[in-house]
Amino acid sequence: MAPDVLEVRQGWRVVGLIVRCVLLVVLLWGALVTVLSLNPVPRTQAEFRAAAAAGRVTAVEFREQNGDLSYVRWTEGPLVWRWVSPRPLVEDSGVYTVTDLRRDLGDGSVRTINVRDNTGGGMFLPRWPFDVRGPAAVWVAVAWVITILIMLGSTPRLGNRWAWFWMFGIGQVGAILFLLLEPRPLWFRAGERPTPRKRLEGGFGFLTAIGVGIVTAWVTVALGQLVNLAVG
Repeated sequence: MAPDVLEVRQGWRVVGLIVRCVLLVVLLWGALVTVLSLNPVPRTQAEFRAAAAAGRVTAVEFREQNGDLSYVRWTEGPLVWRWVSPRPLVEDSGVYTVTDLRRDLGDGSVRTINVRDNTGGGMFLPRWPFDVRGPAAVWVAVAWVITILIMLGSTPRLGNRWAWFWMFGIGQVGAILFLLLEPRPLWFRAGERPTPRKRLEGGFGFLTAIGVGIVTAWVTVALGQLVNLAVG
């Protein structure tokens, strides 16, 4: 093969590796933010109001019924979330209302979100790539969409497209696993090829995705508990 053709192919491999790494970093960041947001650290209402008065609060999520708050969650940065419960939130003068919350937050520069019970998400599609908190949220969603399009347009090594589709959806972390493992593990050296193996088919891939989804849920809870212990 001509040297110039080899150089072109090598160049495309480098570009592909860079794209793969960028997508992986974005999705890993989104997964980390999501895991931490799903496991907020318990705090008191007084601590929330002190943080708001000091201007440390950057975003607040709340649930309300008829103007009364039943749940408040806030963050002072991109990662660790804190929450106030149980419901209802009670001040000395009565229930804690949306009006009280906005008064405590002050000038309105803090991003506030009224959380609804039904936030979307299908049975076969993960919600977390489209529900990441923070300014990088749109990039996580874009990275996930690009990754699944790459998967659908390729011939995966470890499983067929249906198996990977279930892993992307029910398995929750299929996009991350795909970027790590396909078409060969990311940590392999140039020219190193993985051992050939039988690919997962759709049915067994579906069952595998269920197992991966269960493990992912356990890991999410465990990491959240570790963060709670670390933050105190």
